Amino acid sequence: MAGSTQKRFMALYLIPASVMDAWLATDPAERKAAETKMMGEWESWIAAHSTSILSTEAAGKTKSISSSGISDTRNDIVLYSIIVADSQEAAVEMFENHPHLQIPQSTIEIMAIRPM
Repeated sequence: MAGSTQKRFMALYLIPASVMDAWLATDPAERKAAETKMMGEWESWIAAHSTSILSTEAAGKTKSISSSGISDTRNDIVLYSIIVADSQEAAVEMFENHPHLQIPQSTIEIMAIRPM
C-alpha cells in the first residue's frame, strides 16, 4: 500500500485520433489478435506495479465547455491512471517500457497531482 511520503500522479495515455481511426478500420481479426497480445502485456505490467496503481480508467465521449457554450470534441486521451510514487522521476521510470508505447505515435504523460 502507498506510504505516507509517496506523492500522487496522473498518467495520461494518449493516441492521436487519426491513429485510433486507422486502427478501428483495421481487419477485425488482425485487430483482435493484436489487442489480445497487448492486453496480456498490460496485465503483466499492472501486476508488476500493482502497489503503485490506485486506479486506471478508460476515457469516454468528450464534451468541451467554454464561455461560448458546449460542444462535442475529441482529444488524444484514451486512458488515465492515478498512481503513487516517491517522485515524478520514479513515476516516469515505471512507464518507460509500457505496452501502450507500442502503438504508433502514442505517448504517456505523467503529471503531479497537487491539492488545491
